[in-house]
Amino acid sequence: MKTTKFLTLGIALVAAISISSCNEKTKAETTTVEKSEPTETVIVDETPDYFLLRPEIEKTYGYSHAVKNGNNIKISGAVSMNDEGNPTAVGDFEQQMKNCYADLDKILKHYGCTFDDVVVENVFTTDMPKFLEFAGYRAEIYKKQFPTGSWLGVKELALPEFLIEIELEVYKTE
Repeated sequence: MKTTKFLTLGIALVAAISISSCNEKTKAETTTVEKSEPTETVIVDETPDYFLLRPEIEKTYGYSHAVKNGNNIKISGAVSMNDEGNPTAVGDFEQQMKNCYADLDKILKHYGCTFDDVVVENVFTTDMPKFLEFAGYRAEIYKKQFPTGSWLGVKELALPEFLIEIELEVYKTE
């Protein structure tokens, strides 16, 4: 009985510390930069910057399309949809892929980035043979080099009409 109480208390304490440390990460942090000259203090704003590409749709489904924290930007998976949230290019894999990259380009531009700044690209598709057929299109997107990432065949995406979803991670030096 006492062991259970201590275990419960320990779990509660760890949870409280975890929540506290997560909340503290959203505050601005002070960083000390060592140089050969006197030490300089730099204020680094670690407050996340959220971006909504289609605010009403994203609020309805409960996600942000992108979050920038420092030099890192995480971009949620883009699918082929219009501003009302309806699937577009239904049944046309190649056009859905191009629509995904067009939306991703809008988000990158919002942050002053290009596809050259992308370090991770994860592709989710319900039709891997079709993706492989059109994967060469990516050479038009990534002019300098390809990012790391994964290509994953999945059973389904958010709506049955979606054939492909692409998410990105970006590193942008200021």
